[in-house]
Amino acid sequence: MKSMKTVMAVSLATLMVAAVTACGSNTSNNAGSAANTAAPAAKKDVTLDFVWFSDGIEGDVMKGLVKEYQEKNTNVKINFIEVPFKDLPNKIKTMIAGGQPPALARMTDTGAFAKQAVDLSQYVGGAEAFTSQFVDSIKPYYVVDNKVIGAPMDLTANGLIYNKTLFDKAGVKVPTGPDNVWTWDEFSASLKQVMEKGGAKYGLVWDYTPHRWSTMLYEFGGSMISSDGKKAAINSPEGVQTLDYFAKMHKDGIIPTSVWLGSENPNNLFRTGTVAAHLAGNWMLSNYKDITNFEWGVTYLPKQKIRSSVPGGKYLMAFQGSKVEKEAAEFIQWATSKEINSKYNQNSLFLSPRKDSAKLDYAFGKEMFEVFANELANTTPLAANDWSRQTIVPKFSNDLKDNISKVLGGKMTSQEALDQTAKLIDKAIADESK
Repeated sequence: MKSMKTVMAVSLATLMVAAVTACGSNTSNNAGSAANTAAPAAKKDVTLDFVWFSDGIEGDVMKGLVKEYQEKNTNVKINFIEVPFKDLPNKIKTMIAGGQPPALARMTDTGAFAKQAVDLSQYVGGAEAFTSQFVDSIKPYYVVDNKVIGAPMDLTANGLIYNKTLFDKAGVKVPTGPDNVWTWDEFSASLKQVMEKGGAKYGLVWDYTPHRWSTMLYEFGGSMISSDGKKAAINSPEGVQTLDYFAKMHKDGIIPTSVWLGSENPNNLFRTGTVAAHLAGNWMLSNYKDITNFEWGVTYLPKQKIRSSVPGGKYLMAFQGSKVEKEAAEFIQWATSKEINSKYNQNSLFLSPRKDSAKLDYAFGKEMFEVFANELANTTPLAANDWSRQTIVPKFSNDLKDNISKVLGGKMTSQEALDQTAKLIDKAIADESK
């Protein structure tokens, strides 16, 4: 019995040692596992200087989003630096020259700071994956030399606002969808009918800018600069045909000469209720909200060889040398995501650059914004290829506007006007390459 008790005691002791050993082993493993799953070390506290300008209410909208971002990322403080739009380039240049570039800035002229911009592709999952989220027509604005120098936040587009009251009175139907848009000849005939039967004094007012004029240029198959950016293309047969047609619409009395050859404001003319249509930008939707003396709406631009608008917009850019490049890129990726970007544009009454946000639940003009978004989706990349070259365009755009006016006034032919403009474009390109 004693021997048996001794054996049992030894066995029990052995089991207890094994259990203790096992527990020790498990404790060690659990500790290691806990260490592996523990929250990562706290991120370093950073401050992002964010240079911003506002055209309307979008500054307040962005401040709300900045607050939301800071609440989710407590290590990040965003220093919102508001400047007037006219002071934006000089403000950024001064900060860069002083060795303290901003972390972020809201930009229109991305090309002017392309060399100082952070290439975002390394932070946003690669260039192809990132850019595929946005409408293709704006890519030349923010992809330069295969680098993603900025991220689209909001868009502008040229389009067609019309006086619904006058069209209804004349019995003229506007296109109901993108598959049955007018040709330019059909559009001109419709405007004449609204003038004759609807009592419109003028068929169309057109903003006095080469930007808005170029809408027709792209639709006729032309462009200001060749697709490779190496020479002028504005004096092509398509360019000449565009300007001839534009001049004919003035000569026929469809477009009043008082805008391009005088000082009449097209917005004021449209507001009188005596103009059938206004070729303008989507920003006019907010401007015309208070019109009560007639009904108005948005319809599709006419086409010639192709459909096209002219895209513009604003971009977020991060700058090299800020020492917070990674954190700036993380904010940009968040701000341009579907949820946040949709919220920003919906509340600011802007168009979203995202392909998956063409239809937003705007408080005003939801269907009208959708037409403008469709115009952008059908816009040639040549438009952005031209207007993104902001070190070249300012060197000839005023001359182009003056030359168009000379054609309308009978002082030059379309070919002469565009040949003269082409020489300025070629010189600007040559000077750029020196």
